[in-house]
Parts: sequence; C-alpha cells; structure tokens
Amino acid sequence: MDHDSGLVVAYILDGKGGGRAIGWEELMQWSPEQGILWAHFDRTVEQAVSYLSEQSDLDPLVVDALLELETRPRAMQTSQGLLAVLRGVNMNPGANPEDMVAIRIWVDATRVISVRRRKLLSITDMRSKIDAGIGPFTTGEFLVDLADCMVERMAEVIENIDDAVDDLEEKVITMESYQLRSRIARIRREAISLRRYLAPQRDAISRLYNEKVEWLSDRDRMRLREIADRTTRFVEDLDSARERAAVTQEELMGRLSEQMDKRMYMLSLVAAVFLPLGFLTGLLGINVGGIPGAEFPWAFAIVTAGLITLVAIQVIVFRAKKWM
Repeated sequence: MDHDSGLVVAYILDGKGGGRAIGWEELMQWSPEQGILWAHFDRTVEQAVSYLSEQSDLDPLVVDALLELETRPRAMQTSQGLLAVLRGVNMNPGANPEDMVAIRIWVDATRVISVRRRKLLSITDMRSKIDAGIGPFTTGEFLVDLADCMVERMAEVIENIDDAVDDLEEKVITMESYQLRSRIARIRREAISLRRYLAPQRDAISRLYNEKVEWLSDRDRMRLREIADRTTRFVEDLDSARERAAVTQEELMGRLSEQMDKRMYMLSLVAAVFLPLGFLTGLLGINVGGIPGAEFPWAFAIVTAGLITLVAIQVIVFRAKKWM
C-alpha cells in the first residue's frame, strides 16, 4: 500500500475471517454489497484528510474527532455508529513505550475507518490475522479484536515495569548507590504516563460494551467487558508499581542519608580527637622564647608521649560515653 497517498491499508473483509487488500480506486467504488470495509488512514497526508472530509459521508463532528491532533481515550455513539479513541503503547524502534500512540476508529454495521498519526503495531497484528484468514467476521468483532491486540501489547510493558521495580527493590538493599535514583525516577515517570491514558481508556471500553448497537453481539460485549477488566488490572498494577517505586526511593534515600550521617559522624570524632592535639602542637610551635624544655634533649619524646596519652584518654572517654 502506498503510504504517501494517506491510505495505509484497506481491506474488504469476506465475513469468514479473511479479506482482500484494496487501493484507492477500489475504495472509492466500494459499496456495502461487496463486504465489510476496513480503511486505515494517515491523517498527516492531505489526500486522506480530503477523503474523510468530503467523500466518506461521515458527520462533520465525527470527521473532526477522527482528525483531531491530541485527544484522550473516549467513546461515543452517534446515529450513524460508534466512535472510539484508544491508545496503545509505542513499540516503534527507539521510542518510549509510555509515549502512547492514539488511534481513532469509526465503526458502523458495514465499515471500519481508523486514523493514525504514528505507526501502531496493533494494526500490523490485525493485518496479519486477516491475511491468515483468522480475522474478524463483523465490524463489532473487528473493534473487539483491535482493542484486544492493543491490550496484549500493553501486557508486556506492564510486566517489564513490575520486573524493573522488583529488581530495584533487591538492589537498593545491596547497592545503596546514587545511580539507582535515576532508574527509580524513570520507572515512576513511565507508570504515571501510562496510567494517564489507561484509566480513561478503561472507561471508554466500558462504555463501548454498554452501547446499544445491533451489530455488537453479546459475545462481543463479553469480550469488551473482559478487555475492560484487564485494563483495570493494568491500572492497578501501575498504581502498585508507582507506590512500590516511591517506597523504594524512600528506602534508598534513607539508606544513603544514614550512610552520609555515619561518615559525618566519623569525621566529627576524628576532628574531636585531633582538636586538642592541634591546639597543643600549635601552642608549642609558636616562634617566641620561653618554651619549656626547649634545651632538654628528651623534650620532644615526652611531648609526643603526652599527646599519645591524651589520645588514649579521649578514646576511653568516647567509648565510655558510647560515642564510638
């Protein structure tokens, strides 16, 4: 398919799990008698925008929603069909998973129109299913299958976050390293970003299975309910990971603070030990006459012994007061 034309992929489904790929010419000539239509567009291409605005026979409000730049997950029913805006994790090479990719879907009894700005691998999954003959039979099943593919992609990312938090909880006990702080902050940021879209997406999917449309079967509604439940579990897992990461961060900061306190305490003890020694040696080192023992050959040894004795007395006193 020529992506430069704005039509990423289009199929006419045979109602048996398979389908036939088509191009712009056949898309323009499509009629419901030929089978269910699925057309996936790139909204950044003017030809796709022109088709949706002028030749798709969609309500202008629906077209505006399909072409909107930024939007949160939601679902709504109109007199023509269902509009759903969903988001999937960004699994593109070099991308951050928490930078979620939006897909806008219009579904009625005979066609599915989906629009994207960036590539979503769940669309590739749907194409593979159709090419293999195990794709959806109806438009309702298509909507459910696509939502299911997006949830499957999310599962791996959520599990990776949980594993990363588990790993940090172990390392914070042994490493006590400042390097762990950046990793904890990154995990918390990922969890917060993913939850930001998963929570409304859960509500959107929940609304889908409550909509009263004839082409959405009872089985489709049951699967949508299951997908909504899985999304709810993902949200709960993200909440748990975020809280565990916060506790781990507090534990790490506590350990690092305790480590710093111990070092400062040792430095204070060393300073306390050498303070009187420094005073005495400084006093004896002043360059004036009259220093006692200046002419006595054993004076230096006696002073050194006295200083050692003073250090010993200090150590005994510190231990007695349990400062050491």
